[in-house]
Amino acid sequence: MLRKFSFLFALLAVLAFAGSASAAETILVGTTTSTADTGLLDYLAPKVLKDTGLEMRWTAVGTGKALEHGKNCDVDVLMVHAPGAEKKFLDEGHGVLRKEFMYNDFIIVGPAKDVAKIKGKGAADALKAIAATKAPFASRGDDSGTHKLEQQLWKAAGLAPDKESWYISVGQGMLTTLRMAAERGAYTVTDRGTWIAYEAKERGKSGLVILSEGDMALRNQYSIILLSPKCSKIKHEAAKKLMAWFVSPTGQKAIADFKVEGKQLFTPNAAK
Repeated sequence: MLRKFSFLFALLAVLAFAGSASAAETILVGTTTSTADTGLLDYLAPKVLKDTGLEMRWTAVGTGKALEHGKNCDVDVLMVHAPGAEKKFLDEGHGVLRKEFMYNDFIIVGPAKDVAKIKGKGAADALKAIAATKAPFASRGDDSGTHKLEQQLWKAAGLAPDKESWYISVGQGMLTTLRMAAERGAYTVTDRGTWIAYEAKERGKSGLVILSEGDMALRNQYSIILLSPKCSKIKHEAAKKLMAWFVSPTGQKAIADFKVEGKQLFTPNAAK
């Protein structure tokens, strides 16, 4: 009798779990590599599921590609970090609502020997020094938010290095670009969150260090965008629910609580 009771209890538990899992509604987020590579989305996903009943899934690409996914109605909601491109996206009617919800900053990292002597310089002066010395520079080259920011920085410095031999266009995500910079002894622009996650894995053995930071031009703002009703087959109500969670006190606290090696990677700023 006891064995039968135990079996019945186990069966009911399995059925209950299966029922709760099937009750969850999946939502596909078009997002940037930095939210995935840092582990942020893996950390937040179970909290979102518990609070909203939404099971987050995501496709992590550069912001330019993510916005294309939004234009093509291939995702339910966007989570990106290129304010200028986002404004254009909304102006063209592809999105209906954009809310800022967190930020961190970009930094310029490079070899510890710092052949271009950029340590402590502002972003524009740092890039001018890199160009003047023809020191290798690794660019993501993938139309991501980071790549767009890097292009803005070069423009502010009055430079267009794309065709220079020392300028390496990687065409990949941030982690791959950091690895390339480490291999080539090159400088690069990275978001701080991915840098912290990368350094936690490398344990300081990459040979790269932070050399330029704190410039206001290096701010890295993240936003959530709801897509146009023309995307008739996507989950608009689920997207609204997800946005509401991310900008809520609960979601904002969860973002603030996310740390790698004891370091906070993102600062919530929905209520500003």
